[in-house]
Amino acid sequence: METIKQQRVASVIKRALSEIFVNEAKEWFGDAMITVTVVRVTADLKLAKVYLSIYGIADKNEVLKEIQILKPQIKNLMVQKIRHQLRWMPDLQFFIDDSLDYIEKIDNILNK
Repeated sequence: METIKQQRVASVIKRALSEIFVNEAKEWFGDAMITVTVVRVTADLKLAKVYLSIYGIADKNEVLKEIQILKPQIKNLMVQKIRHQLRWMPDLQFFIDDSLDYIEKIDNILNK
């Protein structure tokens, strides 16, 4: 169970990352639309696992690799956005959230 502090930190990170992806995604990733679906922060607040939904592009893993390359830039923008809200910036790990694809697959199976 997440503590209130973990939930607050996750919410701040999710909001800031969402703004960054909305403002910078066109320049960085072209037509790909990236949505931050879930952020989970460890108990020591040093690591944030960020789950992303990626639309508008066939190879989601390629976008994820590009995000890993841009991670220092993303982290720098994050620090600028949240410096008055958090004492330190957790390390970010990015993952593809394929839960919507899984739900759609199950829905298609049930409709047959």
